[in-house]
This record gives sequence, C-alpha cells and structure tokens, in this order.
Amino acid sequence: MTDVRVYETMFIIDPEVEEEEREGIVEKVKSIIQERLQGEIENLDRWGIRKLAYEINHRSEGDYTVVIFRANPDNLVKLESFFRVTPQVIRWQTFRREDIEKKKSSAPQKDQLKEQ
Repeated sequence: MTDVRVYETMFIIDPEVEEEEREGIVEKVKSIIQERLQGEIENLDRWGIRKLAYEINHRSEGDYTVVIFRANPDNLVKLESFFRVTPQVIRWQTFRREDIEKKKSSAPQKDQLKEQ
C-alpha cells in the first residue's frame, strides 16, 4: 500500500445548472473523497461563478470549486471517473500538492516542541 498524499482538485460546473444542483454536485464530490477514496478533506473553497479564460462548450462563465484533500493515490481514479461521467462538470484538474506535503513533514511535531 502506498502512502497517503495531498491533492488539490479544481472543478468547474456549468453556471446554467440550478444552484441547488451545483451544491449537490459539490456535496457528491465531498462524499466521494471521504467514502470511496477513504480521504480526508483539508479545505473546500467555493469560488462561485467566475469568467472563464476561454469559452468551454459555448460558456464564458463557470462555477469554480477547489478542494484540498489527503488520499491514497491508488483510489484517485474513482474521483476522475465521477468527473468524466458528470456532464454538469465542464472542466476539472487534480494534481498532487508536494509543497503542502513538504511543509507538513518539515514542521516540528508537538512532542518535539515539548522536549525542547
């Protein structure tokens, strides 16, 4: 079994979808990370509707959400599969955040601080 790693995923939902449905998609992503990936969400940030850098599917705006989470890399395909089969998600990207991993591993632990 491989180590748990830190990932960031950003996904863009079609803004013409009703707000309740967009909120439901975000909740579904959270449950996939926690249940199917056995991951831990560190931060979820809803950016809301923003202008896209270029048109996607004849849309110039999208509802952005960014999630930072810890998960086993072997399970990541389950999240990617969800994005792939959900037509309301018009674009997504998931990548490893080694900078956060290094920051966490180089920070002194509470026990180490007490000993000093």
